[in-house]
Order: sequence, then structure tokens, then C-alpha cells
Amino acid sequence: MTGPRCASRFALALAAALLATPALLAGPSLAQDYPTRAIRIIVPFGAGGPADVAARVLGNAMQETLKQSFVIENRPGAGAVIGTQEAAKSPPDGYTLLMMSNTQTANESLVPQRKYELMRDLVPIAPINVADLVIVVHPSVAAKTLKEFIALAKSQPGKLNYASSGQGTPYHMAGELFKTLAGIDLVHVPYRNSGEARNGVIGGQVQMMIDAVTTMAPNVSQGQVRALATTGERRSSVLPDVPTAEEAGLPGYEATIWLGLMAPTGTPKPIIDKLNTAVNAAIKRPEIVKLWTDQGAAPMSMTPEEFDKFLRSDIVKWAEVVKRFADKP
Repeated sequence: MTGPRCASRFALALAAALLATPALLAGPSLAQDYPTRAIRIIVPFGAGGPADVAARVLGNAMQETLKQSFVIENRPGAGAVIGTQEAAKSPPDGYTLLMMSNTQTANESLVPQRKYELMRDLVPIAPINVADLVIVVHPSVAAKTLKEFIALAKSQPGKLNYASSGQGTPYHMAGELFKTLAGIDLVHVPYRNSGEARNGVIGGQVQMMIDAVTTMAPNVSQGQVRALATTGERRSSVLPDVPTAEEAGLPGYEATIWLGLMAPTGTPKPIIDKLNTAVNAAIKRPEIVKLWTDQGAAPMSMTPEEFDKFLRSDIVKWAEVVKRFADKP
């Protein structure tokens, strides 16, 4: 075909191609230019806990890589729902990130009143690290071993308390799983954050807590609490004299706390990929590996796609657990 109609179609095709060219180039260009200002990491947990500490370590390392400062903002409350919601509703420009954990995957089934959905309103960037937990009691508790504590709890149903940093947190879920497998009745006492929960058991206001090895180990060493068992498959290198729950007489009990980063849905893929590369580079730095190893944590490295599958699987896992005991006090 020749003539005006053909020329018109050619002009339209050429115009479309020219308009498409910037879009094709925008991805790489966007990744190259980003970031041009400070990046905010919302930590929906209290100061001093594993997520807060990890966010600051990670922010310092990524600051060197990306040449921009990282601002850590603690937004605790409602079992991490408040801070997570703030991150989910933030502009998807790569300048607001969320530090998250298995609290958020448990909340998907445990807290139906949320104003966000994790996998709809946020996108995975990368996991960061994973750590075992430790079961501790106040020194005044008349139990030296895990078996003795279980026997004590069975003799006093509903009389002993355990602390957590809030509904749906790994410490709460670990406590409920412990109750179920041990066949005991403990009263859940949720605090606003892990620091307050930790102080509760150290001060004797509650008898027991299941906390991250990374933060509770110093309190164990100082004799402020008594460690009964750790919750991993193997003994913790930080508390080598403390038996695993399996060794201590509770077979099948295993619980961990892992941390990761997400961003609001709509954040450009080139930015997500650039952040993933920066996170994976940071957690492989020898000084960070040593720091976390000394604290009882291990780095986790995944692509955004792998982390997406991990999160979806974890949501399903906790939904099954919540179905069994989430309605218990």
C-alpha cells in the first residue's frame, strides 16, 4: 500500500516507537540515578530489639554502597500493624522501606482487621538474617530445666505467665506453639515491644519468655534470667551450654525469628533489584557475618523472586498454626 494512508500509518508507528523509547530506557536510567536522597526504613518494632538492631547495621552498610544516608524510624504498636500499614501506604518511590519479620506473615491470618494485605500492598526486596530463640524464666521460678518447668506449669494451670512483644509476633507464636506441644496452660502477657517484654521477665512481673538469642543472651550470661532451652535444630554457638528443646525433652519444637525488607507495591523493579543487590552485598561483609554469628544469627540471601515464594509459604504455614491455637489467651 502506498499513498497518504500508508504514510499516515508509518507516521503513527514511528511516533509510537519514539514514545516507547523513553519507557524502555527508563528502567536502567532509574536504577543508575537512584538514590538521590535519604532512604527511610520503617521498623514496626521497638528500639533495641532484633529488627531495630539489624536495621541500623544494614543501614550503615548500605549507606556506604548507595552513597545516601538511611534513616531508621521505629513505629511500634498493634503487633507491628501500625508501622507496616504506614509503609504500605507510603509512596512507591524506593525512599520508604519496611523492616519486617515472621510477625507480618503470621498477622495475615491472625489480624483480619488490617487495612493492608502483605503481598498485595508490599513487594519483597530481600531477607536479612535468621536467629534461634531461647526459652528463659525469671530466677525465682522453681524450675531448673525445661522438663521441670513443664511439670510446674501442669501442676498450676493458668497460674504462670509468659511475655511477648505483642499479638502475632514470633515470640507470641513461639509461646503458643510451646503451650500446644507441651500440653500446658500459660497466660499470654503481650507488651508493646520486645524491650518491655524482656524487662517484664527480668523484673519478675512474668515468669517466662521466649526471646531471640541475639538480644537475650547477655541477660542469660549476667544471671538476670535462667535459660531452659534454645529453639533451633542445633545448640546455639552463643549459648552452647543450653540444650535445644529437643534435647531438653520437648521433641518437635522448633521456632526462629527471621528479618527482611519490603517496599510499597509499585516501587520500580530496577530499584527493587538494586536494593536486593545492596542488601546481599551488605550481609556478606565479613564484619557483619561475624557480628551476627557472635550474636547467634545467620545471614539469609535470596533474590526478590525467591523471597516472594518464601513469604507466601510462610503465610500458609502460620495460617495452619493460627488455626490451631490463635484464639487461645
